[in-house]
Amino acid sequence: MPGLEHHLAVTRRVPLGVVAALVPFNYPVELYAHKAAAALAAGNAVLVHPPVRCPLALLRVTALVEAAGFPPHAHQTVTGGVHVSQALASLPGVDAVSLTGSTAAGREIARRAADTLKRVHLELGGNDALFVCADADVEAAAEAVVLGRLARGNGQICCAVKRVYVDRAVHADFTEALLAKAGGLTVGDQLADGTDIGPLITAEAAARVGEAVDALVADGARLALGGKREGAFHGPAVLLDVPENSPTLREEIFGPVAPVAVFDDPFAAVRLANESPYGLQAAVLTRDVERALRLADALDVGGVVVNGSTALRAENLPFGGPRDTGGSAEGLHDTAREFSREKTVILTGALG
Repeated sequence: MPGLEHHLAVTRRVPLGVVAALVPFNYPVELYAHKAAAALAAGNAVLVHPPVRCPLALLRVTALVEAAGFPPHAHQTVTGGVHVSQALASLPGVDAVSLTGSTAAGREIARRAADTLKRVHLELGGNDALFVCADADVEAAAEAVVLGRLARGNGQICCAVKRVYVDRAVHADFTEALLAKAGGLTVGDQLADGTDIGPLITAEAAARVGEAVDALVADGARLALGGKREGAFHGPAVLLDVPENSPTLREEIFGPVAPVAVFDDPFAAVRLANESPYGLQAAVLTRDVERALRLADALDVGGVVVNGSTALRAENLPFGGPRDTGGSAEGLHDTAREFSREKTVILTGALG
């Protein structure tokens, strides 16, 4: 800068102070690490609110952190209901709040945090689309849907395959493969050998999934497989002939449900997918690299997986997306940067 040539400026990152980590039920230890561990690594103190319905894993982690020798009060865990998260978002002594949860919960946390202008970090809902192009390996595509939607986390994953768009040219072969693989899944005790799908977090959650399946059928879809519900268990459901303008297809279903729609033009299907309020991840199955990159560029999401399931998350990569997904990027490196701030020190005349 003219007139400042002899000054030396040094920038460094410093902690924000106190970070509230609001952890969800579905992957509590992993998501704790993305939030609390990264915040601690950046030099902050951390207040952890574990998931209401399954806090025990993080209570064990809390004991391990204490045994590791962290300074007193640098890491604290506060159990309780939703009022705990809301209080942590409101407190003036908390400098940042990080939430993984529903979009409704994210909006409430952001509103409460606004009064103290604290930093807000949100990883919210997703309605990830998987596109099966005409040149795709349909067996691999069916496996990606089964593993990415039905048999991992029982469908309770923010980046699970929430909807499937299939080129008409391979629709019959793909659906045949999908129904064969999904029909072989076993529902039961998650800890028993051979079980593919266990219970959802609550019976109420399973009921909501059942209501979403009924809504898809009401929209014009055909229930081709499963959908049986008993208590907190919901069997894998595959719905075919889902109308591309189905309102339910635009919303997130948090359970083992795979709605399948047909397309003739993949780019037209992408435009439909982008109409969802969510923008977490998407997947494209094709052997054409140019097509994969063009579709990835057109998708308004935070990440695109080529020839794999959307349910892919690497700890050293940014994870998140625009719109109702929250707009933040979470990952060990990105979170550490998010929970620190840049400080500038100017040494006037240091260069003579």
